[in-house]
Amino acid sequence: MDTLPEIAATFKILLIGDSNVGKSSILLRFTDDHFLPPDEASATIGVDFKVKMLDLDDTRYKLTLWDTAGQERFRTLTSSYYRGAQGVILVYDVCSRESFDHLDEWFEELSTYCTKDEVVKMVIGNKIDKEAERAVSRKEGAEYARKHQTLFLECSAKTKIGVQQAMEELVSKIAESPTIRRSPGRNTVTVDESVSSGYGGCGC
Repeated sequence: MDTLPEIAATFKILLIGDSNVGKSSILLRFTDDHFLPPDEASATIGVDFKVKMLDLDDTRYKLTLWDTAGQERFRTLTSSYYRGAQGVILVYDVCSRESFDHLDEWFEELSTYCTKDEVVKMVIGNKIDKEAERAVSRKEGAEYARKHQTLFLECSAKTKIGVQQAMEELVSKIAESPTIRRSPGRNTVTVDESVSSGYGGCGC
């Protein structure tokens, strides 16, 4: 009988961005392969949390995924959840210029509250299934991510396109960039070397 592979590391990943950009939908699609229509979905209150195992190249990772509320009134609550994160996904809606313009503020918040010396960041443009309503081009999103030295990908939580790929690319970058050491007696990881300043990730 086949045995499950041992968990190599546990990564904490945050999804941040404005309300209604689809953070919860991306998380639900990735963890449960499910999509809630907008009229059935409700806004995240504070923080939602899910756990997902991800197997990459014969290595199993345990992901603790934190979906933070985008509303301003929850900012003081969610700031504590930046602590200990190895990966942060900044989400915008490709149909909302405002959510894209607000990425600067989310990067500033990330720099303020993140306690890790190095965190792998990814910018995701969601809702590409609504191409006719697009307000931000793929080229513009990619150039923005390049300027901030982060990973970039567009996806659609509704159609599944890009969601799995985004998570796999982020986890691969977390695993390959720093030296990862399991903390004694705990199924967590520590990062003790710098991530390169290339396109994949940067310090916060």
